[in-house]
Amino acid sequence: MTPDLVERKRTLRRQILERLRQVSPEEIVQASARLCAQLRPQTVWRDCQSLLAFFPMPGEPDIRPLLEEALTAGKTVALPRFNSGRGDYEARVVPDLSALRPAHFGILEPGPECSPIELNRLDFFLVPGVGYDVNGRRLGRGKGYFDRLLAQVRGHKCGVALEWQVVAEVPVGPHDVRMNSLLTPLRWFRCAD
Repeated sequence: MTPDLVERKRTLRRQILERLRQVSPEEIVQASARLCAQLRPQTVWRDCQSLLAFFPMPGEPDIRPLLEEALTAGKTVALPRFNSGRGDYEARVVPDLSALRPAHFGILEPGPECSPIELNRLDFFLVPGVGYDVNGRRLGRGKGYFDRLLAQVRGHKCGVALEWQVVAEVPVGPHDVRMNSLLTPLRWFRCAD
């Protein structure tokens, strides 16, 4: 990655995260409910049998209702678990959300008793991000953890964001993986190629 690209990403990340600090918890709750409602009628969501998702950190859209509904419907639900030996994340199947434990970066993750699942067996991935553009380009938090996961997932990749996190253009490098669709409180849409 060129120094220019690194700086452009850093600047955009800083701008979006600054905006996030201005959003109240109540706004996040309301936006999250609308966001979940946008995904429920989508065929790709209804038809998926196995999914990888994320447990929301403060300020991220709360997708827990979708996870609960998927578990109730008998879908296989996996969440990332940090593997400190390798310094990366792996997918672990959760039987229910009570199987989550505080872990790396203070994020709730599947406990050690949760079984690993191969990423290429998952047909849907709800992806967190700092920012996106309508072409499905994603801006992460800068460590590359999710990019490495995304590179192995063959299923549908759906970026999850608040509406203002969708910007005109996200700078990307060769390792950045594009989303197939974006989900916001106002819309769900397939990304342009």
